Amino acid sequence: MSTVTIIYAVLFYVATVVLVGGLAYKVYVFACTPAPLKIPTTPAPVTRLGVVGRMLREVTVFESLFKSNKWIWLFGILFHFALLLVLLQHLRYFTQPVWSWVVLEQPFGIYAGFIMVVGLLGLWGRRFVVDRVRYISNLSDHLMLALLVAIALSGLMMKFVFHTNIIGLKEFFLGLLSFNPQPLPADPVLLVHLALVATLMIVFPMSKLLHAPGVFFSPTRNQVDNPREQRHVAGWSASIHNPGGR
Repeated sequence: MSTVTIIYAVLFYVATVVLVGGLAYKVYVFACTPAPLKIPTTPAPVTRLGVVGRMLREVTVFESLFKSNKWIWLFGILFHFALLLVLLQHLRYFTQPVWSWVVLEQPFGIYAGFIMVVGLLGLWGRRFVVDRVRYISNLSDHLMLALLVAIALSGLMMKFVFHTNIIGLKEFFLGLLSFNPQPLPADPVLLVHLALVATLMIVFPMSKLLHAPGVFFSPTRNQVDNPREQRHVAGWSASIHNPGGR
Protein backbone atom coordinates (compact mmCIF):
# COMPACT_ATOMS: atom_id res chain seq x y z
CA MET A 1 0.00 0.00 0.00
CA SER A 2 1.41 3.38 -1.02
CA THR A 3 2.13 6.23 1.38
CA VAL A 4 -0.51 8.38 -0.35
CA THR A 5 -3.15 5.71 0.19
CA ILE A 6 -2.26 5.37 3.88
CA ILE A 7 -2.31 9.14 4.44
CA TYR A 8 -5.69 9.63 2.78
CA ALA A 9 -7.22 6.57 4.42
CA VAL A 10 -6.23 7.88 7.86
CA LEU A 11 -7.34 11.39 6.89
CA PHE A 12 -10.83 10.27 5.93
CA TYR A 13 -11.24 8.06 8.98
CA VAL A 14 -10.28 10.99 11.21
CA ALA A 15 -12.48 13.41 9.25
CA THR A 16 -15.47 11.06 9.52
CA VAL A 17 -15.04 10.66 13.28
CA VAL A 18 -14.74 14.44 13.74
CA LEU A 19 -17.74 15.13 11.51
CA VAL A 20 -20.06 12.57 13.09
CA GLY A 21 -18.88 13.12 16.64
CA GLY A 22 -18.83 16.90 16.29
CA LEU A 23 -22.32 17.03 14.79
CA ALA A 24 -23.70 14.70 17.46
CA TYR A 25 -22.22 16.87 20.21
CA LYS A 26 -23.49 20.11 18.68
CA VAL A 27 -26.99 18.71 18.20
CA TYR A 28 -26.92 17.58 21.85
CA VAL A 29 -25.93 21.10 22.92
CA PHE A 30 -28.65 22.65 20.77
CA ALA A 31 -31.25 20.27 22.19
CA CYS A 32 -30.23 20.99 25.80
CA THR A 33 -30.04 24.78 25.43
CA PRO A 34 -33.06 26.32 27.20
CA ALA A 35 -35.44 28.66 25.38
CA PRO A 36 -36.73 30.84 28.24
CA LEU A 37 -38.70 33.20 26.01
CA LYS A 38 -41.60 32.70 23.65
CA ILE A 39 -40.14 34.34 20.54
CA PRO A 40 -41.58 32.86 17.31
CA THR A 41 -41.15 35.22 14.38
CA THR A 42 -44.61 36.45 13.46
CA PRO A 43 -46.80 35.75 11.65
CA ALA A 44 -46.26 32.34 13.21
CA PRO A 45 -48.33 29.13 13.36
CA VAL A 46 -50.63 28.68 16.34
CA THR A 47 -50.57 24.86 16.22
CA ARG A 48 -47.88 22.17 16.26
CA LEU A 49 -48.96 21.01 12.83
CA GLY A 50 -48.48 24.54 11.58
CA VAL A 51 -44.96 24.61 13.03
CA VAL A 52 -44.13 21.38 11.20
CA GLY A 53 -45.35 22.93 7.96
CA ARG A 54 -43.33 26.07 8.60
CA MET A 55 -40.16 24.11 9.28
CA LEU A 56 -40.73 22.05 6.15
CA ARG A 57 -40.99 25.21 4.05
CA GLU A 58 -37.89 26.65 5.73
CA VAL A 59 -35.65 23.69 4.97
CA THR A 60 -36.96 23.06 1.45
CA VAL A 61 -37.66 26.46 -0.11
CA PHE A 62 -36.13 28.88 2.45
CA GLU A 63 -39.41 30.70 2.97
CA SER A 64 -38.19 33.42 5.37
CA LEU A 65 -35.16 34.20 3.19
CA PHE A 66 -37.43 34.51 0.15
CA LYS A 67 -39.57 37.05 1.99
CA SER A 68 -36.61 39.09 3.21
CA ASN A 69 -34.23 39.17 0.22
CA LYS A 70 -35.00 37.73 -3.21
CA TRP A 71 -31.43 37.97 -4.55
CA ILE A 72 -29.83 36.17 -1.62
CA TRP A 73 -32.64 33.60 -1.79
CA LEU A 74 -31.92 32.97 -5.48
CA PHE A 75 -28.20 32.31 -4.96
CA GLY A 76 -28.91 30.34 -1.80
CA ILE A 77 -31.48 28.08 -3.43
CA LEU A 78 -29.20 27.52 -6.43
CA PHE A 79 -26.29 26.50 -4.22
CA HIS A 80 -28.18 24.26 -1.80
CA PHE A 81 -30.20 22.34 -4.37
CA ALA A 82 -27.17 21.96 -6.64
CA LEU A 83 -25.20 20.69 -3.65
CA LEU A 84 -27.94 18.15 -2.94
CA LEU A 85 -27.78 16.83 -6.50
CA VAL A 86 -23.98 16.66 -6.38
CA LEU A 87 -24.03 14.73 -3.10
CA LEU A 88 -26.61 12.28 -4.45
CA GLN A 89 -24.50 11.82 -7.57
CA HIS A 90 -21.48 10.95 -5.41
CA LEU A 91 -23.37 8.01 -3.87
CA ARG A 92 -22.14 5.93 -6.79
CA TYR A 93 -18.71 5.83 -5.13
CA PHE A 94 -20.11 4.24 -1.98
CA THR A 95 -22.60 1.70 -3.35
CA GLN A 96 -22.10 -1.54 -5.24
CA PRO A 97 -24.16 -2.16 -7.23
CA VAL A 98 -25.16 1.45 -7.79
CA TRP A 99 -28.81 2.07 -6.97
CA SER A 100 -30.97 2.56 -10.05
CA TRP A 101 -32.20 6.02 -9.05
CA VAL A 102 -28.60 7.16 -8.50
CA VAL A 103 -27.80 6.06 -12.06
CA LEU A 104 -30.72 8.13 -13.36
CA GLU A 105 -29.58 11.14 -11.33
CA GLN A 106 -25.99 11.13 -12.65
CA PRO A 107 -26.37 13.68 -15.51
CA PHE A 108 -28.17 16.13 -13.23
CA GLY A 109 -25.53 15.78 -10.52
CA ILE A 110 -22.67 16.36 -12.95
CA TYR A 111 -23.98 19.65 -14.36
CA ALA A 112 -25.31 20.78 -11.00
CA GLY A 113 -21.66 21.46 -10.16
CA PHE A 114 -21.74 24.52 -12.44
CA ILE A 115 -24.90 25.80 -10.75
CA MET A 116 -23.28 25.21 -7.37
CA VAL A 117 -20.36 27.47 -8.34
CA VAL A 118 -22.72 30.20 -9.57
CA GLY A 119 -24.66 30.12 -6.31
CA LEU A 120 -21.49 30.23 -4.22
CA LEU A 121 -20.02 33.13 -6.18
CA GLY A 122 -23.27 35.05 -5.76
CA LEU A 123 -23.28 34.46 -1.99
CA TRP A 124 -19.60 35.36 -1.79
CA GLY A 125 -20.03 38.47 -3.93
CA ARG A 126 -22.63 39.95 -1.59
CA ARG A 127 -20.03 39.93 1.18
CA PHE A 128 -18.09 42.46 -0.89
CA VAL A 129 -20.90 44.42 -2.52
CA VAL A 130 -23.47 44.85 0.27
CA ASP A 131 -22.14 47.27 2.89
CA ARG A 132 -23.90 45.84 5.93
CA VAL A 133 -22.92 42.27 5.00
CA ARG A 134 -19.32 43.31 4.31
CA TYR A 135 -19.20 44.95 7.76
CA ILE A 136 -20.16 41.76 9.62
CA SER A 137 -18.12 39.39 7.42
CA ASN A 138 -14.88 38.08 8.88
CA LEU A 139 -12.00 36.02 7.55
CA SER A 140 -13.64 32.69 8.43
CA ASP A 141 -16.67 33.55 6.26
CA HIS A 142 -14.47 34.16 3.23
CA LEU A 143 -12.31 31.10 3.89
CA MET A 144 -15.36 28.85 4.14
CA LEU A 145 -16.78 30.13 0.86
CA ALA A 146 -13.35 29.81 -0.78
CA LEU A 147 -13.15 26.21 0.44
CA LEU A 148 -16.56 25.36 -1.03
CA VAL A 149 -15.72 27.02 -4.35
CA ALA A 150 -12.39 25.17 -4.51
CA ILE A 151 -14.12 21.84 -3.86
CA ALA A 152 -16.65 22.49 -6.62
CA LEU A 153 -14.07 23.70 -9.15
CA SER A 154 -11.64 20.85 -8.49
CA GLY A 155 -14.50 18.37 -8.89
CA LEU A 156 -15.49 19.92 -12.22
CA MET A 157 -11.86 19.88 -13.37
CA MET A 158 -11.69 16.13 -12.77
CA LYS A 159 -14.78 15.63 -14.89
CA PHE A 160 -14.09 17.97 -17.80
CA VAL A 161 -10.33 18.71 -17.81
CA PHE A 162 -8.15 16.23 -15.92
CA HIS A 163 -9.89 12.87 -15.98
CA THR A 164 -9.18 10.54 -13.07
CA ASN A 165 -9.51 6.81 -12.53
CA ILE A 166 -13.01 6.71 -11.05
CA ILE A 167 -12.96 2.91 -10.81
CA GLY A 168 -9.87 3.06 -8.62
CA LEU A 169 -11.44 5.90 -6.63
CA LYS A 170 -14.58 3.86 -6.01
CA GLU A 171 -12.51 0.84 -4.94
CA PHE A 172 -10.68 3.09 -2.47
CA PHE A 173 -13.88 4.31 -0.80
CA LEU A 174 -15.54 0.90 -0.81
CA GLY A 175 -12.38 -0.37 0.82
CA LEU A 176 -12.61 2.32 3.49
CA LEU A 177 -16.19 1.25 4.25
CA SER A 178 -15.06 -2.34 4.78
CA PHE A 179 -11.88 -1.26 6.64
CA ASN A 180 -9.80 -2.69 3.83
CA PRO A 181 -8.32 0.34 2.01
CA GLN A 182 -7.44 -0.16 -1.63
CA PRO A 183 -4.83 1.84 -3.63
CA LEU A 184 -5.89 5.45 -4.25
CA PRO A 185 -5.19 6.92 -7.72
CA ALA A 186 -2.41 9.49 -7.31
CA ASP A 187 -3.86 12.10 -9.67
CA PRO A 188 -2.87 15.59 -8.38
CA VAL A 189 -6.28 17.20 -8.90
CA LEU A 190 -8.02 14.25 -7.23
CA LEU A 191 -5.70 14.47 -4.23
CA VAL A 192 -6.37 18.19 -3.90
CA HIS A 193 -10.12 17.63 -4.18
CA LEU A 194 -10.13 14.90 -1.54
CA ALA A 195 -7.94 16.95 0.81
CA LEU A 196 -10.36 19.88 0.51
CA VAL A 197 -13.36 17.62 1.17
CA ALA A 198 -11.69 16.13 4.25
CA THR A 199 -10.90 19.66 5.47
CA LEU A 200 -14.55 20.63 5.09
CA MET A 201 -15.64 17.54 7.03
CA ILE A 202 -13.29 18.46 9.88
CA VAL A 203 -14.23 22.15 10.15
CA PHE A 204 -17.96 21.65 9.54
CA PRO A 205 -18.93 21.02 13.20
CA MET A 206 -17.06 24.19 14.23
CA SER A 207 -18.28 26.49 11.47
CA LYS A 208 -21.31 28.61 10.60
CA LEU A 209 -22.40 25.80 8.30
CA LEU A 210 -24.04 24.35 11.40
CA HIS A 211 -27.13 26.34 10.45
CA ALA A 212 -28.05 23.11 8.63
CA PRO A 213 -29.05 21.23 11.81
CA GLY A 214 -29.35 24.43 13.85
CA VAL A 215 -32.47 25.66 12.05
CA PHE A 216 -34.47 22.84 13.66
CA PHE A 217 -33.62 24.19 17.12
CA SER A 218 -34.28 27.87 16.42
CA PRO A 219 -37.00 29.13 18.82
CA THR A 220 -38.04 31.76 16.28
CA ARG A 221 -39.02 28.91 13.94
CA ASN A 222 -39.96 25.90 16.10
CA GLN A 223 -42.23 27.56 18.64
CA VAL A 224 -46.02 27.72 18.53
CA ASP A 225 -47.39 31.27 18.71
CA ASN A 226 -49.64 30.72 21.73
CA PRO A 227 -48.31 33.01 24.52
CA ARG A 228 -51.83 34.10 25.48
CA GLU A 229 -53.31 30.62 25.55
CA GLN A 230 -50.48 28.82 27.32
CA ARG A 231 -47.80 29.98 29.72
CA HIS A 232 -44.27 29.31 28.48
CA VAL A 233 -41.80 28.17 31.14
CA ALA A 234 -38.32 26.89 30.23
CA GLY A 235 -37.43 23.51 31.72
CA TRP A 236 -34.43 24.81 33.65
CA SER A 237 -36.56 27.48 35.38
CA ALA A 238 -39.44 25.21 36.37
CA SER A 239 -38.04 24.74 39.88
CA ILE A 240 -37.95 28.51 40.34
CA HIS A 241 -41.57 28.92 39.37
CA ASN A 242 -42.61 25.82 41.31
CA PRO A 243 -40.28 25.50 44.35
CA GLY A 244 -40.44 22.22 46.21
CA GLY A 245 -42.34 20.58 43.37
CA ARG A 246 -45.66 22.05 44.56
